[in-house]
Amino acid sequence: MNAAAIAALSHANVAVEVVRETGSTNADLLARAPRLEQPLLLVAENQTAGRGRAGRSWLSSAEGSLTFSLAWKFDGGPQQLAGLPLAVGVALAETLGGLGVQVQLKWPNDLLKDGDKLAGILIETQSAQGGGVWTVIGIGLNLLMPDEMEQRIGRSAAGVPWLARMERDALMAALLDGLAGSLREFALHGFGAFSARWNMRHAWQGETVTVLDGGKVVHEGLAAGVDDAGRLLLDTLEGRIAVLAGDVSLRVKG
Repeated sequence: MNAAAIAALSHANVAVEVVRETGSTNADLLARAPRLEQPLLLVAENQTAGRGRAGRSWLSSAEGSLTFSLAWKFDGGPQQLAGLPLAVGVALAETLGGLGVQVQLKWPNDLLKDGDKLAGILIETQSAQGGGVWTVIGIGLNLLMPDEMEQRIGRSAAGVPWLARMERDALMAALLDGLAGSLREFALHGFGAFSARWNMRHAWQGETVTVLDGGKVVHEGLAAGVDDAGRLLLDTLEGRIAVLAGDVSLRVKG
């Protein structure tokens, strides 16, 4: 991949860097955040220590994955970032849909295709000098999912062979444009501008799900979408509740 080509194909006005290999693009940008003066996209052709939510690992391959992070500054405080991972999910889903790949969204930060995980989102933050917050938005997107990679992951996962045939710099530029446009929209209007679009793509709408915290079930009910703050709405036996954080699993019926 070529940084100059990605920047030339993009309309986002974002600086672009490509490295052949690194441990974690998120960790790299977090370390650089105090010195950043503008948004920066960092793409790794191979990422050896990718991270997911809750300290999990993100496994990828140079041939079959896109791994990248985008550093983006918001002027407000962390409280204004409620729902940001979901807005990023909408941005990715809309971009992929425009490229002919329809995906669904799982609360709070996964993209699914045919019920299997296609992409994950990890957002980390750091206070900016002079005010505001730097967000580092890390994304891992599966393009190819060979059997040996599924065995390493330990569960079935999705790929998009159609996009794997697309020129990588053009694909990365399209994803960057979708993200940058959505982040600017989020800065102006918050997650309220995205909630209906997220709910349209909710993978488990109306399904019985469990919410886990530290591996323990804390809630169970019918998934009813998200509200304008990005909270998962759950219809339980005691009534509707709004869940702020946790891991969601589909409960198999029968």
